[in-house]
Amino acid sequence: MLRTLRILAIGEGISYLLFAITMPLKYYYDLPEPNYVVGAAHGALFMAYIAAVAIVAYRYRWSLGNTLWSLLASIVPGGTFVADHKIFAPEARRQAQTNA
Repeated sequence: MLRTLRILAIGEGISYLLFAITMPLKYYYDLPEPNYVVGAAHGALFMAYIAAVAIVAYRYRWSLGNTLWSLLASIVPGGTFVADHKIFAPEARRQAQTNA
C-alpha cells in the first residue's frame, strides 16, 4: 500500500501542476476542454491520495504529525513531491529493512 501511496502522490502532484498549463488555456485562449480533463483526473487522484494516506497512516501507525503533513501536502502545488521525499520514501526504506 505504501508503494501505491507513492505512485498516487506523484500522479496527484503532476495533475496539480498541469493546471499551470490548462488554466491559461482556459482563460486566455478560451479553451476550457483541457481543464475539464485535468480537473477530473486531479479530483480522482486527490480523493485516492487522501484515502491512501488514511490507510497507510493507520496500517503503519504513523504519528499525527506525519499524517497531517501528508494530508496538507495535497493542498500545496508540488507538496506531494516533498511528502514523498521526506515522509514516504524514508518510510518505504524503513519497511524494507524491517521485512528483510
